[in-house]
Amino acid sequence: MQTEAVSSDTLVRDALLIALTVSTGAVDAISWLGLGKVFSAFMTGNLVFLGFLVGGVAGPPIGRVVAGLAAFAVGAVLAGRFVRATQGDGEIWPRRVTFALAVCMLAQGAFLGVWASVGGHPSNGVSVLLIATMAFAMGVQTAAVFSLGVRGVFTTAATATLAVLMGDLSGWSQSRGESFRLLAVIAGLVTGAAIGAAIFVRAPSWAPLFPFDVTALVVLLSQQFFGRAAPAVRLAAHDSRVAPLGMP
Repeated sequence: MQTEAVSSDTLVRDALLIALTVSTGAVDAISWLGLGKVFSAFMTGNLVFLGFLVGGVAGPPIGRVVAGLAAFAVGAVLAGRFVRATQGDGEIWPRRVTFALAVCMLAQGAFLGVWASVGGHPSNGVSVLLIATMAFAMGVQTAAVFSLGVRGVFTTAATATLAVLMGDLSGWSQSRGESFRLLAVIAGLVTGAAIGAAIFVRAPSWAPLFPFDVTALVVLLSQQFFGRAAPAVRLAAHDSRVAPLGMP
């Protein structure tokens, strides 16, 4: 497996992506346990549930499933259109990505406020609202992260990440650093789900505070590390660090 010289910006970016995956794991644990076995981030699961319902097999309430799918799609479309302007400009973490994640954080904050107001035991109507709110946030996050172009990393699902990791281990290989990144993303999702589930069992009223805090920390750190220097300056600095890999 190849070795890789990694810049400090790349390490920070990867750490932020792993943190977002931890947050997502907690979000889906809380949604599954507290909102009627529906996901807010893992839309593959919701699509399968939709198929169950169409096929006449018992599953989660269709209103919640549809609300999650529709809100996720809206969030992804809006964020995708917003961050698209930064693609191809050479920045490792554009400011628009941070802004999109701030919107995600605000949606998570709204979820937390409503959830806490009902003591972690929402009614059917409130559950639909909560699922839509968090799924919107996860759609925004997914589109924002996708715009970064990091191979195999999707912070709201790990299927593709696992497939890419196994492919690399079987000979597709990119680099050792990339394999570690993919493994850390998968571990982050599991860790977040475990933490979210544990908090839900012990303090359900405040369970959504954990993923909200993690996302807020990512927004703060991304602004700190990537939000101040002008794009041309950051790109030049990044190019100067990777030049020893073979550039004159």
